[in-house]
Amino acid sequence: MENSIAIRRKKLKLSQAEVAQLTHVTRQTINAIENDKYDPSLALAFNLAHILQTTVDELFVFEQ
Repeated sequence: MENSIAIRRKKLKLSQAEVAQLTHVTRQTINAIENDKYDPSLALAFNLAHILQTTVDELFVFEQ
């Protein structure tokens, strides 16, 4: 699943560590999600979308 987390995070001038702290996960988790190595839970996806001021369907793109 592709995502635009890094782009939106940088646009808001947030570090991976800051996003991690706001979402109560580790910086490594944010890094893994940004690099398409880990798919977040639904709750984390909604939390990320809220923090990054967007919607889940704008933040994540599902490709089969």
